[in-house]
Amino acid sequence: MDGQEHEQRKTGDADTPATGRGRRWALRRRGGDASPGRGLALARRVGVALAVVAIALAGVVIGTFAGGRVQTDIGPFRAELTLTPALTGGTTVDIPPLGALKLDSHDGPTHLTVGLGALDQRRTEALIGDPASISRASQSAVTDVRTGVMRLGLRTVGATLLVTLLLAALVFRDTRRTAWAGGLALAVTTGSLGLAASTLRPQAIEEPRYEGLLVNAPAIVGDARKIANDYTKYAEQLQRLVGNVSQLYTTVSALPVYEPAPGTTRILHVSDMHLNPTGWQLIRTVVEQFGIDVVIDTGDLTDWGSEPEASYVASIGLLKKPYVYIRGNHDSGKTAAAVAQQPNAIVLNNSTTTVAGLTIAGIGDPRFTPDKETSPAGSGLTKQVADQVIGAGDQLATTVRNSPTPVNIALVHDPASAGPLSGTCPLVLAGHSHARQVSKLPQVPGQMPTQLMVEGSTGGAGLRGLEGEKPTPLSMTVLYLDKDKLLQAYDDITVGGTGQSQVSLERHVVRDPKAGAEVPVTPTPTR
Repeated sequence: MDGQEHEQRKTGDADTPATGRGRRWALRRRGGDASPGRGLALARRVGVALAVVAIALAGVVIGTFAGGRVQTDIGPFRAELTLTPALTGGTTVDIPPLGALKLDSHDGPTHLTVGLGALDQRRTEALIGDPASISRASQSAVTDVRTGVMRLGLRTVGATLLVTLLLAALVFRDTRRTAWAGGLALAVTTGSLGLAASTLRPQAIEEPRYEGLLVNAPAIVGDARKIANDYTKYAEQLQRLVGNVSQLYTTVSALPVYEPAPGTTRILHVSDMHLNPTGWQLIRTVVEQFGIDVVIDTGDLTDWGSEPEASYVASIGLLKKPYVYIRGNHDSGKTAAAVAQQPNAIVLNNSTTTVAGLTIAGIGDPRFTPDKETSPAGSGLTKQVADQVIGAGDQLATTVRNSPTPVNIALVHDPASAGPLSGTCPLVLAGHSHARQVSKLPQVPGQMPTQLMVEGSTGGAGLRGLEGEKPTPLSMTVLYLDKDKLLQAYDDITVGGTGQSQVSLERHVVRDPKAGAEVPVTPTPTR
Protein backbone atom coordinates (compact mmCIF):
# COMPACT_ATOMS: atom_id res chain seq x y z
CA MET A 1 0.00 0.00 0.00
CA ASP A 2 1.58 3.26 -1.07
CA GLY A 3 1.54 6.39 1.02
CA GLN A 4 -1.18 8.11 -0.98
CA GLU A 5 -3.60 5.22 -0.52
CA HIS A 6 -2.75 4.99 3.14
CA GLU A 7 -3.45 8.69 3.59
CA GLN A 8 -6.79 8.32 1.77
CA ARG A 9 -7.88 5.51 4.08
CA LYS A 10 -6.74 7.42 7.08
CA THR A 11 -8.74 10.50 6.28
CA GLY A 12 -11.59 8.97 4.27
CA ASP A 13 -13.30 6.80 6.91
CA ALA A 14 -15.23 9.78 8.14
CA ASP A 15 -15.54 11.78 4.97
CA THR A 16 -16.46 9.27 2.31
CA PRO A 17 -18.84 6.36 2.16
CA ALA A 18 -16.01 4.03 1.33
CA THR A 19 -16.96 1.56 4.05
CA GLY A 20 -20.26 0.61 5.72
CA ARG A 21 -19.01 1.85 9.07
CA GLY A 22 -18.13 5.24 7.68
CA ARG A 23 -21.46 5.52 5.91
CA ARG A 24 -23.38 4.74 9.11
CA TRP A 25 -21.30 7.23 11.07
CA ALA A 26 -21.99 9.91 8.50
CA LEU A 27 -25.74 9.23 8.54
CA ARG A 28 -25.82 9.36 12.34
CA ARG A 29 -23.93 12.63 12.31
CA ARG A 30 -26.29 14.24 9.80
CA GLY A 31 -29.39 12.88 11.62
CA GLY A 32 -28.11 14.11 14.96
CA ASP A 33 -27.61 17.55 13.56
CA ALA A 34 -31.16 17.72 12.01
CA SER A 35 -33.27 16.12 14.79
CA PRO A 36 -33.09 18.99 17.31
CA GLY A 37 -34.11 21.44 14.61
CA ARG A 38 -37.18 19.45 13.64
CA GLY A 39 -38.18 19.04 17.31
CA LEU A 40 -37.89 22.76 17.97
CA ALA A 41 -39.95 23.58 14.90
CA LEU A 42 -42.68 21.12 15.93
CA ALA A 43 -42.75 22.44 19.48
CA ARG A 44 -42.98 25.97 18.14
CA ARG A 45 -45.93 25.11 15.87
CA VAL A 46 -47.73 23.35 18.75
CA GLY A 47 -47.12 26.33 20.99
CA VAL A 48 -48.48 28.73 18.39
CA ALA A 49 -51.57 26.53 17.89
CA LEU A 50 -52.22 26.36 21.64
CA ALA A 51 -51.77 30.11 21.88
CA VAL A 52 -54.30 30.64 19.08
CA VAL A 53 -56.78 28.36 20.85
CA ALA A 54 -56.21 30.10 24.18
CA ILE A 55 -56.67 33.55 22.67
CA ALA A 56 -59.81 32.42 20.84
CA LEU A 57 -61.37 30.94 23.99
CA ALA A 58 -60.41 33.98 26.03
CA GLY A 59 -61.97 36.19 23.40
CA VAL A 60 -65.17 34.13 23.44
CA VAL A 61 -65.49 34.32 27.23
CA ILE A 62 -64.60 38.01 27.51
CA GLY A 63 -66.70 38.93 24.50
CA THR A 64 -69.71 37.03 25.84
CA PHE A 65 -69.53 38.70 29.23
CA ALA A 66 -68.91 42.12 27.67
CA GLY A 67 -71.38 42.04 24.80
CA GLY A 68 -73.79 39.19 25.53
CA ARG A 69 -76.64 41.36 26.76
CA VAL A 70 -79.43 43.35 25.16
CA GLN A 71 -82.27 45.51 26.40
CA THR A 72 -85.67 44.71 24.95
CA ASP A 73 -89.38 45.12 25.62
CA ILE A 74 -91.25 41.93 26.56
CA GLY A 75 -94.92 42.73 26.76
CA PRO A 76 -95.21 45.58 29.25
CA PHE A 77 -91.72 45.04 30.71
CA ARG A 78 -88.35 46.53 29.98
CA ALA A 79 -86.24 43.39 30.14
CA GLU A 80 -82.57 42.54 29.87
CA LEU A 81 -81.46 39.35 28.12
CA THR A 82 -78.03 38.09 29.14
CA LEU A 83 -75.98 35.23 27.72
CA THR A 84 -73.20 33.71 29.82
CA PRO A 85 -70.85 30.73 29.40
CA ALA A 86 -71.94 27.78 31.54
CA LEU A 87 -71.21 24.08 31.93
CA THR A 88 -74.88 23.31 31.33
CA GLY A 89 -77.58 25.16 29.46
CA GLY A 90 -80.94 26.36 30.73
CA THR A 91 -82.78 29.63 31.22
CA THR A 92 -83.35 31.75 34.32
CA VAL A 93 -86.23 34.21 34.39
CA ASP A 94 -85.51 36.76 37.14
CA ILE A 95 -88.63 38.42 38.52
CA PRO A 96 -87.47 40.86 41.20
CA PRO A 97 -88.41 41.04 44.00
CA LEU A 98 -90.39 37.79 43.73
CA GLY A 99 -87.59 35.40 42.83
CA ALA A 100 -86.70 33.43 39.73
CA LEU A 101 -87.96 30.69 37.44
CA LYS A 102 -85.42 28.04 36.38
CA LEU A 103 -86.15 26.32 33.06
CA ASP A 104 -84.33 23.32 31.58
CA SER A 105 -84.75 24.89 28.16
CA HIS A 106 -81.67 23.76 26.21
CA ASP A 107 -78.27 22.07 26.35
CA GLY A 108 -74.88 23.46 25.56
CA PRO A 109 -72.35 25.76 27.22
CA THR A 110 -74.62 28.83 27.19
CA HIS A 111 -77.05 30.03 29.85
CA LEU A 112 -79.76 32.58 29.11
CA THR A 113 -80.99 34.96 31.80
CA VAL A 114 -84.14 36.99 31.24
CA GLY A 115 -84.38 39.80 33.77
CA LEU A 116 -87.83 41.38 33.93
CA GLY A 117 -87.38 44.96 35.08
CA ALA A 118 -89.92 47.42 36.37
CA LEU A 119 -92.84 48.40 34.21
CA ASP A 120 -92.60 51.60 32.22
CA GLN A 121 -94.59 54.38 33.94
CA ARG A 122 -96.75 55.08 30.90
CA ARG A 123 -97.47 51.40 30.35
CA THR A 124 -98.12 50.86 34.05
CA GLU A 125 -100.74 53.60 34.07
CA ALA A 126 -102.34 52.08 30.99
CA LEU A 127 -102.43 48.64 32.63
CA ILE A 128 -103.98 49.95 35.82
CA GLY A 129 -106.53 52.01 33.89
CA ASP A 130 -107.45 49.14 31.57
CA PRO A 131 -106.79 45.64 33.02
CA ALA A 132 -107.71 44.10 29.66
CA SER A 133 -104.58 45.67 28.22
CA ILE A 134 -102.53 43.13 30.18
CA SER A 135 -103.89 40.40 27.95
CA ARG A 136 -103.29 42.44 24.83
CA ALA A 137 -99.76 43.38 25.87
CA SER A 138 -98.85 39.77 26.67
CA GLN A 139 -99.85 38.65 23.17
CA SER A 140 -96.67 40.20 21.82
CA ALA A 141 -94.46 38.46 24.38
CA VAL A 142 -93.50 35.53 22.17
CA THR A 143 -92.44 37.76 19.29
CA ASP A 144 -90.62 40.06 21.69
CA VAL A 145 -88.62 37.21 23.20
CA ARG A 146 -87.81 35.70 19.80
CA THR A 147 -86.63 39.05 18.47
CA GLY A 148 -84.63 39.76 21.61
CA VAL A 149 -82.90 36.38 21.52
CA MET A 150 -81.97 36.85 17.85
CA ARG A 151 -80.49 40.26 18.63
CA LEU A 152 -78.67 38.78 21.61
CA GLY A 153 -77.17 36.00 19.50
CA LEU A 154 -75.94 38.37 16.79
CA ARG A 155 -74.56 40.80 19.35
CA THR A 156 -72.74 38.00 21.15
CA VAL A 157 -71.20 36.70 17.94
CA GLY A 158 -70.04 40.18 16.99
CA ALA A 159 -68.64 40.94 20.43
CA THR A 160 -66.69 37.68 20.73
CA LEU A 161 -65.26 38.06 17.22
CA LEU A 162 -64.20 41.66 17.80
CA VAL A 163 -62.61 40.97 21.18
CA THR A 164 -60.76 37.93 19.84
CA LEU A 165 -59.36 39.84 16.86
CA LEU A 166 -58.15 42.64 19.11
CA LEU A 167 -56.51 40.24 21.55
CA ALA A 168 -54.89 38.23 18.76
CA ALA A 169 -53.60 41.36 17.03
CA LEU A 170 -52.03 42.60 20.27
CA VAL A 171 -50.46 39.24 21.14
CA PHE A 172 -49.35 37.88 17.77
CA ARG A 173 -48.94 40.97 15.59
CA ASP A 174 -49.44 38.57 12.71
CA THR A 175 -52.32 38.74 10.27
CA ARG A 176 -52.61 35.03 9.61
CA ARG A 177 -52.59 34.02 13.29
CA THR A 178 -55.08 36.75 14.10
CA ALA A 179 -57.36 35.45 11.37
CA TRP A 180 -57.06 31.88 12.68
CA ALA A 181 -57.98 33.01 16.20
CA GLY A 182 -60.95 34.99 14.91
CA GLY A 183 -62.18 32.07 12.82
CA LEU A 184 -61.89 29.69 15.76
CA ALA A 185 -63.76 32.11 18.04
CA LEU A 186 -66.51 32.45 15.42
CA ALA A 187 -66.79 28.67 15.14
CA VAL A 188 -66.98 28.19 18.93
CA THR A 189 -69.59 30.92 19.41
CA THR A 190 -71.85 29.92 16.53
CA GLY A 191 -71.44 26.25 17.42
CA SER A 192 -72.51 26.88 21.03
CA LEU A 193 -75.50 28.95 19.96
CA GLY A 194 -76.38 26.37 17.32
CA LEU A 195 -76.27 23.58 19.92
CA ALA A 196 -78.60 25.57 22.17
CA ALA A 197 -81.00 26.17 19.28
CA SER A 198 -80.95 22.53 18.14
CA THR A 199 -81.67 21.22 21.66
CA LEU A 200 -84.37 23.78 22.48
CA ARG A 201 -87.15 22.32 24.64
CA PRO A 202 -90.13 24.71 24.50
CA GLN A 203 -92.13 22.43 26.79
CA ALA A 204 -89.66 23.15 29.62
CA ILE A 205 -91.66 26.26 30.48
CA GLU A 206 -94.46 23.96 31.66
CA GLU A 207 -92.22 22.56 34.42
CA PRO A 208 -90.36 25.44 36.05
CA ARG A 209 -88.36 25.36 39.26
CA TYR A 210 -89.39 28.41 41.25
CA GLU A 211 -87.09 30.09 43.76
CA GLY A 212 -88.14 33.09 45.79
CA LEU A 213 -91.05 34.23 47.92
CA LEU A 214 -93.27 31.23 48.56
CA VAL A 215 -96.50 33.21 48.88
CA ASN A 216 -96.30 34.30 45.26
CA ALA A 217 -95.53 30.89 43.78
CA PRO A 218 -99.10 29.90 42.79
CA ALA A 219 -99.65 33.20 41.02
CA ILE A 220 -96.47 32.73 39.00
CA VAL A 221 -96.74 29.08 37.96
CA GLY A 222 -100.51 29.09 37.54
CA ASP A 223 -102.93 26.23 37.97
CA ALA A 224 -101.69 22.71 37.30
CA ARG A 225 -104.67 21.73 35.17
CA LYS A 226 -104.29 24.79 32.99
CA ILE A 227 -100.58 24.10 32.52
CA ALA A 228 -101.09 20.42 31.86
CA ASN A 229 -104.04 20.74 29.51
CA ASP A 230 -104.12 24.25 28.08
CA TYR A 231 -100.51 25.40 27.93
CA THR A 232 -99.19 22.69 25.68
CA LYS A 233 -97.66 25.32 23.45
CA TYR A 234 -94.75 27.48 24.41
CA ALA A 235 -96.37 30.67 23.15
CA GLU A 236 -99.51 30.28 25.26
CA GLN A 237 -97.58 29.56 28.45
CA LEU A 238 -95.21 32.46 27.92
CA GLN A 239 -98.11 34.82 27.34
CA ARG A 240 -99.80 33.72 30.55
CA LEU A 241 -96.53 33.98 32.48
CA VAL A 242 -96.08 37.58 31.39
CA GLY A 243 -99.72 38.30 32.17
CA ASN A 244 -99.43 36.83 35.67
CA VAL A 245 -96.32 38.82 36.53
CA SER A 246 -97.91 41.97 35.14
CA GLN A 247 -100.86 41.51 37.46
CA LEU A 248 -98.54 40.98 40.41
CA TYR A 249 -96.93 44.33 39.74
CA THR A 250 -100.14 46.23 39.08
CA THR A 251 -102.62 44.75 41.57
CA VAL A 252 -102.51 46.56 44.89
CA SER A 253 -104.85 44.39 46.93
CA ALA A 254 -104.76 40.58 46.89
CA LEU A 255 -102.33 38.66 44.76
CA PRO A 256 -104.12 36.91 41.89
CA VAL A 257 -104.14 33.13 42.16
CA TYR A 258 -105.82 30.95 39.56
CA GLU A 259 -108.98 29.25 40.68
CA PRO A 260 -108.80 25.47 40.37
CA ALA A 261 -110.37 24.09 37.24
CA PRO A 262 -113.68 22.27 37.83
CA GLY A 263 -113.04 18.84 39.31
CA THR A 264 -109.42 19.50 40.33
CA THR A 265 -108.48 18.37 43.84
CA ARG A 266 -105.40 19.76 45.60
CA ILE A 267 -103.67 17.60 48.20
CA LEU A 268 -100.80 18.62 50.45
CA HIS A 269 -98.58 15.65 51.34
CA VAL A 270 -96.50 16.10 54.51
CA SER A 271 -94.50 13.61 56.54
CA ASP A 272 -91.94 13.21 59.32
CA MET A 273 -92.54 16.48 61.17
CA HIS A 274 -90.55 15.28 64.22
CA LEU A 275 -91.83 18.06 66.52
CA ASN A 276 -90.50 20.95 64.41
CA PRO A 277 -92.89 23.90 65.02
CA THR A 278 -91.62 25.62 61.86
CA GLY A 279 -93.29 22.88 59.86
CA TRP A 280 -96.76 23.99 60.98
CA GLN A 281 -96.12 27.56 59.87
CA LEU A 282 -95.08 26.32 56.44
CA ILE A 283 -98.09 24.01 56.17
CA ARG A 284 -100.50 26.83 57.01
CA THR A 285 -98.94 29.09 54.39
CA VAL A 286 -99.21 26.44 51.67
CA VAL A 287 -102.76 25.45 52.65
CA GLU A 288 -103.89 29.06 52.34
CA GLN A 289 -101.95 30.12 49.26
CA PHE A 290 -102.43 26.96 47.19
CA GLY A 291 -106.10 26.40 48.02
CA ILE A 292 -105.48 22.93 49.49
CA ASP A 293 -108.53 20.65 49.80
CA VAL A 294 -107.03 17.97 52.08
CA VAL A 295 -103.77 17.44 53.98
CA ILE A 296 -102.28 13.94 54.11
CA ASP A 297 -99.69 13.08 56.79
CA THR A 298 -97.77 9.81 56.44
CA GLY A 299 -96.50 9.74 60.00
CA ASP A 300 -93.72 10.53 62.49
CA LEU A 301 -95.33 13.66 63.89
CA THR A 302 -93.35 13.16 67.11
CA ASP A 303 -89.96 11.81 68.17
CA TRP A 304 -90.71 9.63 71.19
CA GLY A 305 -94.48 9.33 71.15
CA SER A 306 -94.65 10.54 74.76
CA GLU A 307 -97.69 12.11 76.35
CA PRO A 308 -96.13 15.62 76.66
CA GLU A 309 -95.48 15.55 72.91
CA ALA A 310 -99.19 15.07 72.23
CA SER A 311 -99.76 18.83 72.60
CA TYR A 312 -97.74 19.33 69.40
CA VAL A 313 -100.65 18.04 67.30
CA ALA A 314 -102.99 20.85 68.41
CA SER A 315 -101.97 22.86 65.33
CA ILE A 316 -103.88 20.38 63.15
CA GLY A 317 -107.18 21.94 64.16
CA LEU A 318 -106.01 25.40 63.06
CA LEU A 319 -105.72 24.30 59.43
CA LYS A 320 -109.50 24.13 58.96
CA LYS A 321 -108.99 21.44 56.29
CA PRO A 322 -109.44 17.66 56.46
CA TYR A 323 -106.27 16.10 57.87
CA VAL A 324 -105.76 12.40 57.08
CA TYR A 325 -103.05 10.76 59.24
CA ILE A 326 -101.35 7.40 59.69
CA ARG A 327 -98.97 6.56 62.54
CA GLY A 328 -95.21 6.44 61.93
CA ASN A 329 -92.65 4.34 63.80
CA HIS A 330 -91.89 7.33 66.08
CA ASP A 331 -95.57 7.84 66.93
CA SER A 332 -97.20 5.97 69.78
CA GLY A 333 -100.82 5.04 70.29
CA LYS A 334 -101.12 8.16 72.46
CA THR A 335 -99.94 10.25 69.53
CA ALA A 336 -102.59 8.76 67.25
CA ALA A 337 -105.26 9.30 69.92
CA ALA A 338 -104.24 12.96 70.28
CA VAL A 339 -104.52 13.43 66.52
CA ALA A 340 -107.95 11.77 66.48
CA GLN A 341 -109.21 14.34 68.99
CA GLN A 342 -108.65 17.18 66.52
CA PRO A 343 -111.97 18.14 64.88
CA ASN A 344 -110.68 17.96 61.31
CA ALA A 345 -108.45 14.89 61.69
CA ILE A 346 -109.01 11.35 60.43
CA VAL A 347 -106.71 8.59 61.68
CA LEU A 348 -106.45 5.53 59.45
CA ASN A 349 -105.24 2.15 60.67
CA ASN A 350 -105.90 -0.48 58.03
CA SER A 351 -109.07 1.41 57.14
CA THR A 352 -110.50 3.70 54.48
CA THR A 353 -112.19 7.08 54.40
CA THR A 354 -113.77 9.32 51.79
CA VAL A 355 -112.84 12.99 51.95
CA ALA A 356 -112.83 15.78 49.35
CA GLY A 357 -114.23 13.27 46.86
CA LEU A 358 -111.25 10.93 47.36
CA THR A 359 -111.27 7.43 48.79
CA ILE A 360 -108.13 7.04 50.87
CA ALA A 361 -106.85 3.88 52.58
CA GLY A 362 -104.05 3.82 55.13
CA ILE A 363 -102.27 1.76 57.76
CA GLY A 364 -99.94 2.78 60.58
CA ASP A 365 -96.36 1.56 60.83
CA PRO A 366 -96.34 -1.83 62.63
CA ARG A 367 -93.29 -0.81 64.67
CA PHE A 368 -92.84 1.62 67.53
CA THR A 369 -89.13 2.34 67.50
CA PRO A 370 -88.43 5.87 68.77
CA ASP A 371 -84.89 4.85 69.73
CA LYS A 372 -83.37 2.83 66.91
CA GLU A 373 -80.13 2.38 68.85
CA THR A 374 -81.79 0.15 71.45
CA SER A 375 -84.54 -1.39 69.33
CA PRO A 376 -83.56 -4.33 67.09
CA ALA A 377 -86.77 -3.84 65.11
CA GLY A 378 -85.63 -0.40 64.08
CA SER A 379 -82.06 -1.16 63.07
CA GLY A 380 -82.31 -2.04 59.41
CA LEU A 381 -84.48 -4.18 57.18
CA THR A 382 -83.79 -7.54 58.83
CA LYS A 383 -86.02 -10.51 58.07
CA GLN A 384 -88.01 -9.80 61.22
CA VAL A 385 -88.52 -6.17 60.27
CA ALA A 386 -89.28 -7.08 56.64
CA ASP A 387 -92.00 -9.47 57.78
CA GLN A 388 -93.53 -6.71 59.89
CA VAL A 389 -93.27 -3.90 57.35
CA ILE A 390 -94.21 -5.85 54.22
CA GLY A 391 -96.92 -7.61 56.22
CA ALA A 392 -98.52 -4.24 56.89
CA GLY A 393 -98.57 -3.65 53.14
CA ASP A 394 -100.23 -7.04 52.63
CA GLN A 395 -102.94 -6.15 55.16
CA LEU A 396 -103.65 -2.80 53.54
CA ALA A 397 -103.72 -4.36 50.06
CA THR A 398 -106.46 -6.73 51.24
CA THR A 399 -108.40 -3.80 52.67
CA VAL A 400 -108.07 -1.87 49.42
CA ARG A 401 -109.27 -4.80 47.33
CA ASN A 402 -112.27 -5.31 49.62
CA SER A 403 -113.24 -1.62 49.61
CA PRO A 404 -116.74 -1.10 48.15
CA THR A 405 -115.44 2.13 46.58
CA PRO A 406 -112.30 2.09 44.41
CA VAL A 407 -109.39 3.49 46.43
CA ASN A 408 -107.66 6.50 44.89
CA ILE A 409 -104.72 6.79 47.31
CA ALA A 410 -103.10 4.37 49.75
CA LEU A 411 -100.94 5.53 52.67
CA VAL A 412 -98.03 3.73 54.33
CA HIS A 413 -95.26 5.15 56.47
CA ASP A 414 -92.32 3.05 55.30
CA PRO A 415 -91.90 2.74 51.49
CA ALA A 416 -90.98 -0.90 52.08
CA SER A 417 -94.67 -1.52 52.83
CA ALA A 418 -95.74 -0.31 49.39
CA GLY A 419 -94.82 -3.36 47.30
CA PRO A 420 -97.98 -5.43 47.95
CA LEU A 421 -100.13 -2.44 46.94
CA SER A 422 -99.02 -2.56 43.30
CA GLY A 423 -102.07 -2.79 41.06
CA THR A 424 -104.58 -2.06 43.83
CA CYS A 425 -104.71 1.72 43.38
CA PRO A 426 -103.06 4.37 41.19
CA LEU A 427 -101.10 6.20 43.92
CA VAL A 428 -99.27 5.27 47.13
CA LEU A 429 -97.87 7.93 49.48
CA ALA A 430 -95.13 7.24 52.05
CA GLY A 431 -92.48 8.95 54.18
CA HIS A 432 -89.95 7.63 56.72
CA SER A 433 -86.75 7.99 54.65
CA HIS A 434 -86.48 11.82 54.92
CA ALA A 435 -85.66 11.85 51.21
CA ARG A 436 -88.07 12.73 48.42
CA GLN A 437 -88.48 10.04 45.77
CA VAL A 438 -90.96 9.37 42.96
CA SER A 439 -91.05 5.95 41.32
CA LYS A 440 -93.36 3.22 40.07
CA LEU A 441 -94.04 -0.08 41.75
CA PRO A 442 -93.33 -3.20 39.67
CA GLN A 443 -96.51 -3.61 37.65
CA VAL A 444 -98.72 -6.63 38.17
CA PRO A 445 -99.78 -8.08 34.79
CA GLY A 446 -103.32 -7.09 33.95
CA GLN A 447 -103.49 -4.53 36.78
CA MET A 448 -103.28 -0.73 36.78
CA PRO A 449 -99.88 0.95 37.16
CA THR A 450 -99.17 2.21 40.69
CA GLN A 451 -97.00 5.20 41.45
CA LEU A 452 -95.09 5.57 44.72
CA MET A 453 -94.35 9.06 46.06
CA VAL A 454 -92.09 9.24 49.11
CA GLU A 455 -92.00 12.61 50.87
CA GLY A 456 -88.96 14.13 52.54
CA SER A 457 -89.15 15.52 56.07
CA THR A 458 -91.60 18.39 56.46
CA GLY A 459 -89.98 19.09 59.81
CA GLY A 460 -86.43 19.00 58.48
CA ALA A 461 -85.93 15.71 60.44
CA GLY A 462 -86.37 17.61 63.72
CA LEU A 463 -83.26 18.08 65.85
CA ARG A 464 -81.42 15.29 64.04
CA GLY A 465 -81.67 17.43 60.90
CA LEU A 466 -78.94 19.64 62.42
CA GLU A 467 -76.45 16.81 62.81
CA GLY A 468 -75.06 17.02 59.27
CA GLU A 469 -72.94 19.71 57.67
CA LYS A 470 -76.09 21.38 56.32
CA PRO A 471 -79.54 21.39 57.95
CA THR A 472 -82.06 18.98 56.43
CA PRO A 473 -84.48 21.01 54.27
CA LEU A 474 -88.18 21.12 55.01
CA SER A 475 -90.11 19.52 52.16
CA MET A 476 -93.71 18.92 51.16
CA THR A 477 -95.58 18.29 47.93
CA VAL A 478 -98.78 19.69 46.44
CA LEU A 479 -100.57 17.05 44.36
CA TYR A 480 -103.09 18.02 41.68
CA LEU A 481 -105.68 15.35 40.85
CA ASP A 482 -108.04 15.69 37.91
CA LYS A 483 -111.77 14.99 37.89
CA ASP A 484 -111.00 11.27 37.51
CA LYS A 485 -108.84 11.45 40.68
CA LEU A 486 -105.65 10.74 38.75
CA LEU A 487 -102.42 12.62 39.34
CA GLN A 488 -101.94 15.29 36.67
CA ALA A 489 -99.15 17.39 38.23
CA TYR A 490 -97.27 17.99 41.46
CA ASP A 491 -95.25 20.81 42.99
CA ASP A 492 -92.20 19.92 45.09
CA ILE A 493 -91.78 22.64 47.73
CA THR A 494 -88.47 22.83 49.58
CA VAL A 495 -87.48 25.30 52.28
CA GLY A 496 -83.91 25.60 53.57
CA GLY A 497 -83.33 23.82 56.88
CA THR A 498 -83.27 25.47 60.29
CA GLY A 499 -81.60 28.87 60.07
CA GLN A 500 -81.99 29.05 56.27
CA SER A 501 -84.69 30.85 54.28
CA GLN A 502 -84.29 29.78 50.65
CA VAL A 503 -87.54 28.54 49.15
CA SER A 504 -87.89 26.59 45.92
CA LEU A 505 -90.87 25.20 44.07
CA GLU A 506 -90.46 22.76 41.20
CA ARG A 507 -93.41 21.93 38.95
CA HIS A 508 -93.78 18.46 37.41
CA VAL A 509 -96.48 17.73 34.83
CA VAL A 510 -97.75 14.18 34.28
CA ARG A 511 -98.21 13.84 30.52
CA ASP A 512 -100.41 10.75 30.74
CA PRO A 513 -102.27 10.59 34.09
CA LYS A 514 -103.50 7.06 33.40
CA ALA A 515 -99.95 5.80 32.95
CA GLY A 516 -98.50 7.93 35.74
CA ALA A 517 -95.33 10.00 35.75
CA GLU A 518 -92.35 8.87 33.69
CA VAL A 519 -90.19 7.71 36.59
CA PRO A 520 -88.06 4.61 37.35
CA VAL A 521 -89.45 1.43 38.86
CA THR A 522 -88.63 1.01 42.54
CA PRO A 523 -87.25 -2.37 43.63
CA THR A 524 -89.47 -4.45 45.88
CA PRO A 525 -87.84 -5.40 49.22
CA THR A 526 -87.69 -9.09 50.04
CA ARG A 527 -88.65 -10.61 53.34
